[in-house]
Amino acid sequence: MNITIHGIKFQREFVPFIEQLINALHKHDAEIYLTAAFQKNLKKSGAKASGFTILPNREKLEEMDFVISVGGDGTLLDTVSMVGDYEIPILGINTGRMGFLATIAKEDVEKAVEVLYDGQFTIQDRALINLKADKTLFNGVPFALNEFTIHKRDTSSMITVHTYIDGEYLNSYWADGLIIATPTGSTGYSLSCGGPLISPLAKNFVITPVSPHNLNVRPMIVSDESEITFTIEGRSEKFLISLDSRSTAVDASVKLTVKKEKFVAKLVKFHDYSFFDTLRKKLNWGFDMRN
Repeated sequence: MNITIHGIKFQREFVPFIEQLINALHKHDAEIYLTAAFQKNLKKSGAKASGFTILPNREKLEEMDFVISVGGDGTLLDTVSMVGDYEIPILGINTGRMGFLATIAKEDVEKAVEVLYDGQFTIQDRALINLKADKTLFNGVPFALNEFTIHKRDTSSMITVHTYIDGEYLNSYWADGLIIATPTGSTGYSLSCGGPLISPLAKNFVITPVSPHNLNVRPMIVSDESEITFTIEGRSEKFLISLDSRSTAVDASVKLTVKKEKFVAKLVKFHDYSFFDTLRKKLNWGFDMRN
């Protein structure tokens, strides 16, 4: 089995768990590859690990059976952008905090490898959002797992985002920004701005305004078959747009459209995983003396 491990950075306290992961993969005679970023941090940490190859280029990912993301949800989002249309199944090991996406606890890495080899898992296809613009943005990686956002720049005054669904006028959002989130992203930025929680396999997008100046404006759920188009107005000449954690500045002349991406992100979920159980734990639901 060919497996690539990716991570952006990690603290020294996580080194023993990473060593356990690599040793567990060796026991199953896995062909182990590390991304350059992960290998750099592994070397810096002084970890005692060997028997791996540096991933020579992104194209090599096509030969992988799995990619293991070591870090928090941000690392998994970075892994999704790296894998892209290769659609290699991704397993997230959580060394961060929330862990809505990277759901395997660091203490369970050896068990996780056993479950992976025993085939006791399912692969969930998570919808991605695609950004179409009349210029090249985000270094040719125009998709995201969580959300696309339009936001005012720095401390400038509010902006107006004129929004259209399949060419039909929806609303002009007077706000600090606007979020278009996937079901996966409904537990992220959108949630913090008052957006609804959506089951990850639902076929929807949610449009959530950021600090709207029209108090009667509310988040709205639309079909993920919709094509959503925007024009932006504001006092500033430039605005910020983002795909997950990647952001760039654009001016109002850029035409922006989002729709569902043609390919998906494949996330490995073990049989004992439950989205609703994760919600209860991460959001502290039920922590009430009446329960």
